Amino acid sequence: MNANRRAALFDMDGTLVDSTYLHAVTWWEAFRQAGHRVPMAAIHRTVGMGSDHLIGHLLGPGRDRDRDAAISAAHKTLFAEYWTRLAPLDGAADLLRVCAGRGWEVVLASSAGGAELSAMRNALDADDALSAVTGADDVESSKPAPDLVEQALAEAGAELGRAVFVGDTVWDMKAGCRAGVPCVGVLSGGYCRHELLEAGAQAVYEGPGDLLSQLDSSPLR
Repeated sequence: MNANRRAALFDMDGTLVDSTYLHAVTWWEAFRQAGHRVPMAAIHRTVGMGSDHLIGHLLGPGRDRDRDAAISAAHKTLFAEYWTRLAPLDGAADLLRVCAGRGWEVVLASSAGGAELSAMRNALDADDALSAVTGADDVESSKPAPDLVEQALAEAGAELGRAVFVGDTVWDMKAGCRAGVPCVGVLSGGYCRHELLEAGAQAVYEGPGDLLSQLDSSPLR
């Protein structure tokens, strides 16, 4: 742990990469294939959770839990069809590079894992700005549990009071707050400003480009 290090922790889906609604569509189809009719709007409200929480949140405790793995696998297969077409949000890569250039340890904290996480990193194309990456494969429980944020902070080697977590969902804000890390929200994942503030965001911006343009007055200044 280095008392002088500052850690800028970033979610990926909906925060840096424009993938939120692709997840909503592919989860909808995965549930449909398993015989569940789940409204798209309800699915959108859970994007940002890891699959270890999302399925139970939508289907409830009375579901056949033996089907969870198949539903999750179907979603991964369906979402993989979009990997080569994923695109970063405006300003995302520049934001990471500017933060790194200002001395922040830039770490990704994503609920994705494995090849999916690699596909999003390829789309973002900003590995040169990263100090570390942590994903679902590195923790026991995904967002809204604090594990990913805590692991990202550990990877950065920064103290708790020297970090900021940027995300686009209420699940990101809850995870960051539970880890004791100040949170910044962006609206690019489809949540409204009030919801992110209510979930714990200290400040909210339209997207990564807007955050970059106001960086000097933001918690990442």
